[in-house]
Amino acid sequence: MNPLTRQDLAQFAAKPVADPAEWIRVQLDTGGIAAGAEALHGALVQARDAHRGGFTIFRTGSVGYSFADPVVEVQAKGLPRVTYGGLKPELAGDLVAEHFGAHRLLQDHVIATRQRGLALTGAVTHILVCDTSAAGGSKTEFFQFSFQEELKRRGLAEKVQVVRAGDMGIYDEGAVVQLLPSAVTYTNVLAPDVARIVADSVVGGKVLDDLLFRTPDKQVRIVLRHCGVVDPDSLDDYLRRADGYQAIAKALFTLTPEQVIAEMKTSALRGRGGAGFPTWMKWQLTRAQPAPQRYVICNGDEGDPGAFMDRSVLESDPHTVLEGMMIAAYAMGATKGYFYIRAEYPKAVERVQRAIEQARERGLLGKNILGSGFTFDAKVRLGAGAFVCGEETALIASIEGRRGSPSPRPPYPSVRGLWGMPTAINNVETLAIVPAILLRGGAWFAGHGTDTSKGTKVFAVTGKVRNAQLVEVPMGTTLREIVFEVCGGVLAGKEIKAVQTGGPSGGVIPAPLLDTPVSYETLQQLGSIMGSGGMLVMDTTDSMVEVAKFYLRFCVDESCGKCAPCRIGGYQLLQVLDKISRGRGAASDLALIRRICHAMQKASLCGLGQTAPNPVLSTLRYFGEEYQAFIEGGPSYARKVGKAGAPPPRTGEPAAAAAPAGKSRSPFAKEATP
Repeated sequence: MNPLTRQDLAQFAAKPVADPAEWIRVQLDTGGIAAGAEALHGALVQARDAHRGGFTIFRTGSVGYSFADPVVEVQAKGLPRVTYGGLKPELAGDLVAEHFGAHRLLQDHVIATRQRGLALTGAVTHILVCDTSAAGGSKTEFFQFSFQEELKRRGLAEKVQVVRAGDMGIYDEGAVVQLLPSAVTYTNVLAPDVARIVADSVVGGKVLDDLLFRTPDKQVRIVLRHCGVVDPDSLDDYLRRADGYQAIAKALFTLTPEQVIAEMKTSALRGRGGAGFPTWMKWQLTRAQPAPQRYVICNGDEGDPGAFMDRSVLESDPHTVLEGMMIAAYAMGATKGYFYIRAEYPKAVERVQRAIEQARERGLLGKNILGSGFTFDAKVRLGAGAFVCGEETALIASIEGRRGSPSPRPPYPSVRGLWGMPTAINNVETLAIVPAILLRGGAWFAGHGTDTSKGTKVFAVTGKVRNAQLVEVPMGTTLREIVFEVCGGVLAGKEIKAVQTGGPSGGVIPAPLLDTPVSYETLQQLGSIMGSGGMLVMDTTDSMVEVAKFYLRFCVDESCGKCAPCRIGGYQLLQVLDKISRGRGAASDLALIRRICHAMQKASLCGLGQTAPNPVLSTLRYFGEEYQAFIEGGPSYARKVGKAGAPPPRTGEPAAAAAPAGKSRSPFAKEATP
């Protein structure tokens, strides 16, 4: 196959490919495959062939709706574009027959669009209904029947289908109705409103302002912009449908390395791996070092329990991350790059390796890329599952074939890194953002977020949450908005107790502080960190002492043992927590916990030991009464105390409203494990 040229990329940009008129996109990330997406894909192919359908079936990554796996997106002539969740292979025939044959939507599986309209722009063809009330029971079928009867009365039953939706993306707003294809959405609909909606909106084309839901979608997709859209196994798909490699072409032919760094400075992008170091500064420091060779590394060693942000991006959009790495290499004068990915992510490894091979085959990697004189190549290195290898110097040691343990800093990797050469290490999410910044401008990216934390952040929201999923929101979005407005609140209608951010290195944030805007600074003030983006929701049945012990045990198991504060301090701390959790603690143990935590924070060699005390200190700070209850009355007494939830914030800490009441269950909701 002939190498791509600059002119080829210009033609792709001038003539983006158009989707076929009818298609199905099957989302095949690890979560989807585990839920049966491969079998569903095969069943859809068989159903298409049996019905002699002319539509195309695409393989894509995931948009992030983990709660509804397996997920497909469908476009058919005469129908609005629809996303279905929870589809089993046995429903493939029904989907093809109904959607492409009878031009009707499937009941109970539609995931309503979050891009809601404010005006009716055409004839209403479908009405989605769903009761989102927190109270027990559901009136969805009642409203479906009511709309159907009203449509019959007006002779519209054959023109407008009423569909029970699986998820509306709106919660605790009573009966929710969405009119397709314009996606005008009404909330808190009552029985008398049914006739009015049909008469004024369906027939008259008028929007009912008193019912209209005007709140825009909280999510802004920059990192996830191509996920669920492009085929991760196809370079051609990335080139034709996602502005593929246009950003690196712009950098090579219209910008100097210094100008690329300046654009990154304007964007104020900070590292998304946890530390939040300015990306432009890291690149500039690496470029400034005199050396015969420089390296760029993509840190895909995502080790936080419950986190799957990096894995999903690598599986769904590997070429974007590779393009971001190439831009970083050009900016800092590197000619070689490494993807360091956990071996536990075989699908991510496979797709990144394929992306590298495809890019190399088409001349996008190697010597004289696009005739620009720029030379760069990349390789994949596997991590063996050591959490500590997420630390930069330990990661470098692992790539070099040595035991993955941290080294003292300075010198920092930007000065002396891989094989002693200047090295820039960026997180997967960071590199995925870079091409978008170069194409749309640093000022555009900086237009999202807060004064000090710009752009968006991807979170993997898991735990006792109704709709576990990947969420990408602008910095400054509150924890309450993420948990309740995006993810639907707490599972099984229980009361929220706390949210844990930052994984084993983070801390817990109690319910009264959920109105805290998410940013690097605000989370640190609360005793937690942004981390790579894990977010665990806990309800009042969760013991904060047990939560702290779980994360500490993880850190003890993952410690490399190189330094005594982490190796010995972590073990001692775990013994004290274990004693308290068994009801054998003493009041003096709380002071001992604080002393050990302080020693670990101050004297540990790397971030693992320095941040391992965070879950312990934050639970002690906000849920000290639970520790006291374990000491005074043992586990059974502590459970009673723990169900009371978090106390009000201490003096000087931001106050917040009480958490909303419990949430109604989604058809896609699964029972969560503690």
